[in-house]
Amino acid sequence: MNTVPASRGCPTLQAVIFDWAGTLVDFGSLAPTQIFVDAFKSFDIEISLAQARGPMGLSKWQHIRLLLDEPAIAAQWQARTGRAPADSDVDALYERFMPMQIAKVGQYSQPIDGAAQVLAWLRGQGLKIGSCSGYPRQVLDVLLPLAAAAGIRPDHVVAGDELAAGGRPGPYMALANVLALRIDDVAACVKVDDTVPGIEEGLRAGMWSVGVSLSGNEVGLTRSELDSLPTAEANALNRQAQDRLRQAGAHYVIDTVAALPEVVAHIRARLARGERP
Repeated sequence: MNTVPASRGCPTLQAVIFDWAGTLVDFGSLAPTQIFVDAFKSFDIEISLAQARGPMGLSKWQHIRLLLDEPAIAAQWQARTGRAPADSDVDALYERFMPMQIAKVGQYSQPIDGAAQVLAWLRGQGLKIGSCSGYPRQVLDVLLPLAAAAGIRPDHVVAGDELAAGGRPGPYMALANVLALRIDDVAACVKVDDTVPGIEEGLRAGMWSVGVSLSGNEVGLTRSELDSLPTAEANALNRQAQDRLRQAGAHYVIDTVAALPEVVAHIRARLARGERP
């Protein structure tokens, strides 16, 4: 006999899952982008910071694959080697990229203003804190102790190369956090990220997705670089970043993680009204 399960009622918020570079640490998300430029340069291939930022949020191997698929970059590779770039070339670039990234990530590990305080506030609210990154585990092994010393200590961390299913924009890293943190409803989770693939990750996982515009990859400037711009120009860059994140489906967009508590309160109210992502 078929039975209808009883309603579970409205879920209450249980966890927030964060990206790393551009969200919790590394204002402007510079560590990965500059190293991509340097790694390609070591193969006599010129790419710009803007090109390097294009696939940001993906696992680093897939990021390199997509860069090599760009017609302008593929044409450089063809001219230099006499053939189109293959997966073996991605492997070679990745092997060059990894030690460079490991050596440099510590230089960009400074927490974004307010990040440690927001994590402490979330814990005080009884929420669990997950995280995931396009960084490989070897890079996170360098970053995590530095971040912890500055007060950034998530309850769980998933690296971009750890899951056989793959990384962003798939939901797998976000859902791995759900399993590890023992969350019983994906709608009770908030995913916070500064990249389009990271927003898509949260949406595909069935979570509330919050975009981070000003401190992240979409603007791509350090705090000092932003402060040196005319206010109108900085605001225009931020609006463009906000638009891209909203177009990706973000439920909310904030300048930096420091503004997250107000969004958390808003999501809690929506959950209490029976709304879901």
